[in-house]
Amino acid sequence: MKSRLKVLRAERGWTQEQLSQTVGVSRYAINALETERHDPSLDLAFRIAGAFGLAVEAVFPNPHAKPGDTAP
Repeated sequence: MKSRLKVLRAERGWTQEQLSQTVGVSRYAINALETERHDPSLDLAFRIAGAFGLAVEAVFPNPHAKPGDTAP
């Protein structure tokens, strides 16, 4: 699953460790998500999006969305 996680984290100047502590997972889990070795659970996707103050789709775009589709 492609994500904008690394870009969003870097824009805020957060380390992987800071984000991991904020959402309650290990730094290794954040690294695995950023390098697309693992997909987040729905719960974790919501926690990460919440940490950024964004909708889940803004962090983890729907790979099946068609151009012009908007989130409900």
